[in-house]
Amino acid sequence: MSALLRCGLLALFACFAMPALCVTVDELRAQGRLQIDSAVSPTGQLVPGQKTLLTLEIATDRWFGGGTRIAIPEVPGLVILQTEQFASNASENRNGQSWVIQRWNLDIYPQRAGEFSIPPIELSLTVNAGASENVEGKLYSPPTAFSVVIPPALEQAQDWVASPRFSVSQQFDRSLEGLQPGDAFERTIAFEADDVMAMMLPEVAVQKIPGLGVYPSPPVLANNNNRGQSLARRSQSISYIVEAQGQYQLPAMEFFWWDTTSGSLQLLSLPQTSITVGAGVPQDEKPAQPRSARIWLLVAAGVFIAGALVWLTHQMWRWLPLARLKAALLALRQRLQAIRQPALPEHLNPGSNAARKTASG
Repeated sequence: MSALLRCGLLALFACFAMPALCVTVDELRAQGRLQIDSAVSPTGQLVPGQKTLLTLEIATDRWFGGGTRIAIPEVPGLVILQTEQFASNASENRNGQSWVIQRWNLDIYPQRAGEFSIPPIELSLTVNAGASENVEGKLYSPPTAFSVVIPPALEQAQDWVASPRFSVSQQFDRSLEGLQPGDAFERTIAFEADDVMAMMLPEVAVQKIPGLGVYPSPPVLANNNNRGQSLARRSQSISYIVEAQGQYQLPAMEFFWWDTTSGSLQLLSLPQTSITVGAGVPQDEKPAQPRSARIWLLVAAGVFIAGALVWLTHQMWRWLPLARLKAALLALRQRLQAIRQPALPEHLNPGSNAARKTASG
């Protein structure tokens, strides 16, 4: 037997002994040992903006030897997002054999009504092919088609939020009572919804109001995804500066909500807010008394003091005899003169006033 023939037989024996070395991802799929499927849910009526899931399911009777990468296609009129970084893994028994399954969910948001077709999606994966050997390759999902319609209830609406839960609220950073020119306040409007992205929530239409300076801040967007449940929040803050006295109205706002659970149209609204500037007194200040009232209080106080002095003088003259009054006055005069006398004798205090009067005399 020639050496060439022996090498050929050895190679053929190696392929039969270790079939994994001669198998590719395409061959595993052709043999039915690697399968891929795709499906869209929900399957009922979809409206523009409503979230739908494209589920890619990969199954093999071996096991996965590495991570899976998905190439997201671009489809006009659709927003396709991969919000989950890990697949949902499972196992099941098929014809008495254990299969390993990966499920990947892609979020799809149609932006208009019409018919849509998602082309085959490319997946790069690694699969074990036996004898501890892995093979890498590309796998393509089957194409998927679905339709989106606008129900009669939405025909007159321009914008809406399609979600199982949607809410809108507002709050002010201070009381709006007793505002004066130069005061400032802030209004914050917040939207929250399930199964939507924050960028799809409504924008706040900021209107100019004469007499009020209006200064909107950039919106704050937040998306949270927990075990397939997504929550979006969008908040918008608007600062107002009072420029003049008067009556002002912050207009009401209305937002359409398509409830995907009940399939009905709802209307959410923020009420109109009335503001009065300069016509009231702040609650933390006491009202000032009129000027005329203060003058009358001063006059009344003066009359009372004058009357009290007259009464005291009358009582003194009534109860104090004239002789005793004169004696008291004389004693007071002598005491004052004694105070003016020098504290030392003249020969000990020659520079005093008394010494000068004696010398001059």
